[in-house]
Formats: sequence, C-alpha cells, structure tokens
Amino acid sequence: MKNTEIAKVFQDMADLLELKGENPFKIRAYQRAARAIEHLPKELEIMVEEGEDLQAIPGVGEAIAKKITELVTTGKLRIYEELKSEFPEGITALLEIPGIGPKTAKRLSTELGIKSVDELEQAINDGRVAKLFRMGEKTADNILQQIQALRRKDQRIPIGEALPVVEEVLDALRTIPGVKNLTAAGSLRRFRETVGDIDLMGTADNPETVIKAFVSLPQVRQVLAQGPTKASVILPGGLQADLRMVEHDSFGSLLQYFTGSKQHNIALRTKEQKKGLKLSEYGITDLATNTLEKFATEEEFYHRLGLQYIPPELREDRGEIELAENGALPRLIELSDIRGDFHVHTKWSDGHDSIEDMAKAAKALGYKYIAITDHSVGRGIAKGLNEERLRQQIEEIRHLNESLGDFRILTGIEVDIRADGTIDLPDSLLAELDVVIAAIHSAMTQSEEQITRRILNAIEDPHVDIIAHPTCRLIGEREPAAVDMEAVFRAAARYNKALEINAMPDRLDLKDTHIYRARELGVKLAIGTDAHSTAQLGFMRFGVGIARRGWCRAEDVLNTRPIEEVLAFFRR
Repeated sequence: MKNTEIAKVFQDMADLLELKGENPFKIRAYQRAARAIEHLPKELEIMVEEGEDLQAIPGVGEAIAKKITELVTTGKLRIYEELKSEFPEGITALLEIPGIGPKTAKRLSTELGIKSVDELEQAINDGRVAKLFRMGEKTADNILQQIQALRRKDQRIPIGEALPVVEEVLDALRTIPGVKNLTAAGSLRRFRETVGDIDLMGTADNPETVIKAFVSLPQVRQVLAQGPTKASVILPGGLQADLRMVEHDSFGSLLQYFTGSKQHNIALRTKEQKKGLKLSEYGITDLATNTLEKFATEEEFYHRLGLQYIPPELREDRGEIELAENGALPRLIELSDIRGDFHVHTKWSDGHDSIEDMAKAAKALGYKYIAITDHSVGRGIAKGLNEERLRQQIEEIRHLNESLGDFRILTGIEVDIRADGTIDLPDSLLAELDVVIAAIHSAMTQSEEQITRRILNAIEDPHVDIIAHPTCRLIGEREPAAVDMEAVFRAAARYNKALEINAMPDRLDLKDTHIYRARELGVKLAIGTDAHSTAQLGFMRFGVGIARRGWCRAEDVLNTRPIEEVLAFFRR
C-alpha cells in the first residue's frame, strides 16, 4: 500500500470523525498524520519492512504507527472500515467541496441519496437541492459555483505553462504608478510542479486603478468578478487568477496567509493559539487585549512569532516550523549558485543551435562550464551520434575551448540504457569523454524489477557519471516508469554517482520528495536543463525551484561547484 493511499485513509477518517462530532484534537491528529505521510520521501512499506521507528515521522504517535503497520501488512484498517459503515456511501466526496460542512453533506446524502459530486451537480440543476428545507436557490447556486471552481482546480496546470503567463501579467501591472508590491502567492510561489488557481497579491497608492488595469489586460479571457480591491479573471489555458490589493502595512500578513500551504498555516495557527495569539490574513491579534498587529513583510511576521524566516518552498508542514523555531533551517540553493549545466543538446542530434551558440549563451548567464551531451546512436529518431560522429564532435569542442577564455565546454554524451540493461556505446569511447549521462528512453512499460535493474546496471558502470530523468515521467502526459527509487538512491550513494534533477518544466524529474530522500542518503545531485536551444538554458530556474522544495542546499548540487571539483568528481 503506497503512501498516497495510506494518507487518504487517515484524511477520510478525520472527515468522518468530524461528521460524528468527535474530539477536535483527535481529528487534527489524523489530519496531521495524513499530511506528513503524503509528503514523506520514503515509502512506509519499506520503513515497516526494515523495522524503522514510524514514530519518528512528525505527527505519528504510537496509535497511528500501529494503524500504519496494519494497513501496510494487511491492506486494510479495521477501525476505518467500521467507521465507514456508519455513514452513507460517498459522503467523504461531498466533504471535499468547499462550503459543504458535515451537516450539509449528511443531509444531501441521506435525504437525496447523493453519492458523488456528479450526482450533486445533477440534483442542483434539476432543483432538488434548492427544495431542501433551509437550502434555497441561492445556497444551491453557491454550491454549484464551488463545484465548478473545484473542477478547475482539479485541472491543474504544469508550473512551466502557468509561470510565464503570470509573469507577463505581473510585469504589465508593475508599470502602473504607485504600485509598491506585487507578487504571486499560493502553490505557484511554493513552486509546486502543478498549480490550480493563481493568487496574486499587491499594494498600491490607488488599488482601484490596478484592479481596472488587471481586468483590462489582453491576457484576460473572461472577468469573473470585480470590486475596488479584488478581481478574478480567466487567463490563457483556463487559468483562474485572483488579485487582492491591501494596505502597504498589511502586505506581509496577506502574502504569508495566501502563500500557504493550508497545512503550514494550520500548524502555525494551532501553535500560536496556545500563546494567546490569533493569526489571519490581516495580521496577528493578541486575544487578551484584542489588539491587531500588522506586518508589511513576511520576515517581520515570522520574526514576531520567534521563528526564522521560512522560504515559501518549505511551507508544507514537514517539520519546517520546528526547525525555524531553533534557527536550524538550511540555506537553500539559489539560481545564482549555479556555475554550469551538464545536460545540453545541439544540432549534432535533436537540438536547434550549434555548440558554439550554446556555449556563448551559457557564458552570458555567468556560467563557467557546460557539458555537451547529445544523444547516442540508439536514439535514431533524435539523430543520435555513432562512434565516428562523436569523435568528430569531441574534436570540434577541443578547438572551441581554445578561444573561450575561462569558460570550458565539457565533452559528453546522453547514452541510452537499452531494454536489456546494456549501454549504447563501447567503454573505450565513453572513457574519452568528460561526462557520461545515462538515461532510459525506451521500453518504459517493463516491470519494476526490469526497469530498476537497467538503472542499477548503469549506476554500476564505471564510465557512467549521471543518471538523467530517472523516472521518465512527463507531467500530465506520461506516468512515471515503475522504479524502485529507494534501491536507485542507495546504489547511487554506494557507487558515488549523481542523479539528475531534470529542469525541463514538463519533467521535473527527480520530483521534490525524491530529491529530499536522495539528499538524505547523501546522493550527489546535478540540475540539468536538457536544453535543446539557447532559450531553454533558462529552464535552470525550474530545476532550482524544485530542488528548493526538496530542501537542497548549494553543496548538495554538483553544478554549483568550480570546474576543478567537477572534473575531479567525473574522473574519480
């Protein structure tokens, strides 16, 4: 039983206990356990099998640890099955709709026999919900709007598609006189790999002017709502964006609140309630005196709570609050820490630009080195290089290096890991290269055992330095291959090989939880853009963003190091 399935069991139990009116502390305990398990970088199946202490997981006590063990070993949880039997079928699905509380969900289920969101939508459209006692058409219409909003959120957009659109909007609004602050919040600011609705926050001398400009932008496809300080619109791709303008002295509180995550904010509020403080989007209220303290910046907000500033990417209630309380949060990697790129394609295979153009573009970014890693011959569709062409490319790179000053082009290849686990080029040729990246591009539907063995073979190969995009996923298009990532991490650590954080926005592979676990085991990481043009070298920011979500420091990433250290690693 996978972590996501176990987390859902505990979240469902929390919802059902809330329906019963159980102790709120008991409900919150299940909610916190569900969040912790969902973001856990290691599978609970492995932890139970290896006899690890489950109570070391934040939010998991003795009782929940026993329930996890029962779920992992039997596939079921007796107490959960008993709890479900007390309620009508499908009631937890109704509770996922914003605005529907336990009492309403129970009425809809018992009085109308509704078991799903689709059935609820049908009941609203045919008038049955409005006819319920104390419901009415207005309440039914509000529920329908929440269902539509929920569906939009379910249609999450990859961050690589959403971020450029949002940046265009923000850049346009920043030109308005009097605008002091303007930024995205929510999952986009936390750099989640996919995003739902976009929350935009700002302050201005004349907020209404900014709102009017916002709804009039050429990117706006539809205006959903508009007021003097708030507006909601639909942007290209069906992306909903909500803009809120507040007073300058309240911006920090608002930004913190709407950046979230929900779990992070709940954990903060629960912690501060014990101190007599109430946290909200408006600021911090001392409950004893009923005085509200406002904050212009997030730094001031967190410092008022006695906490180190918590970067947005870490705000997922995964232990960041406890570490911030002790000033022990890591200094996360920054884009400015990157000194080079190890995964770059050119016209020699399926890229669009020459080696020289790619090198000059990388140098313009402030890099000190770049590795040319065109595809090997096995990728016929990508004009992969055979032995003769690769040797010609090596010669061209040697000549170019003579004229590039303190910038270095590394010779390399992205070599195919064949279906039988062998490497696509001979050892004698690979030995001549500065860096060898190995990757799977075919037979991705093999069993977990077969795929894992192929990757382990590559890790064990003395000429391979980096494993690229290890799970082969394409966000929203192709599911990850079945890979035993724990085995891959342990092998990479044992053989001192690097795993790639592929910065292509539709890959982001490794993902954040994998990055966290790999780093935990001491695996070397390398952020590569997989660039096929000079413009795509800019994808590095996506790799850095997802690395930050995995709690990466600069020292965890190979391409933050000077060229001498990089070459020493590859020649080890």
